[in-house]
Amino acid sequence: MQKKIVYLDRDGVINKDFGYVYEIEKFEFIDGVFEACKHFINLGYEIIIVTNQSGIGRDYYSKEDFIKLTQYMENEFRKNHIDILKVYFCPHSPEQNCECRKPNIGMILQSLNDFDIDLNNSWLVGDKISDIECGKNAKIKNRILISSKEDKNSEDFLVAKSLFETINLIQK
Repeated sequence: MQKKIVYLDRDGVINKDFGYVYEIEKFEFIDGVFEACKHFINLGYEIIIVTNQSGIGRDYYSKEDFIKLTQYMENEFRKNHIDILKVYFCPHSPEQNCECRKPNIGMILQSLNDFDIDLNNSWLVGDKISDIECGKNAKIKNRILISSKEDKNSEDFLVAKSLFETINLIQK
């Protein structure tokens, strides 16, 4: 049976985006993240994180720093009874012209290689237009932009102010 996925961007969706977040002490979950993820799981979705991490390519922090923080984040999810299926990341700077940096679809393609996924019934949630474009390019039909601005729903995506607010959008 194909998996239904909620693809989540990390910085700005799961945690507050202070710019190049790589230290546990500076990793702050956004209110309502755990409740939203539990809601998705209760609806039969699994969670995959897809995150651009250009700080690695720019030598602001190491891949090991990212992995350490990712392990901490996944442990916090587990403490809240949430299993993250997988975390995919692009370590490249924008200048490196790779296939994995959103809006390119390399991370989504990798997830399709790793798992049997039903993209028609999956969602992508991000806080940047490049996230939404990635979802569109990968043919993920359902996309939500997290934005505190007065952005409006469009034919390409829905808008919510936080991941918690997506609970009303992602239903059976």
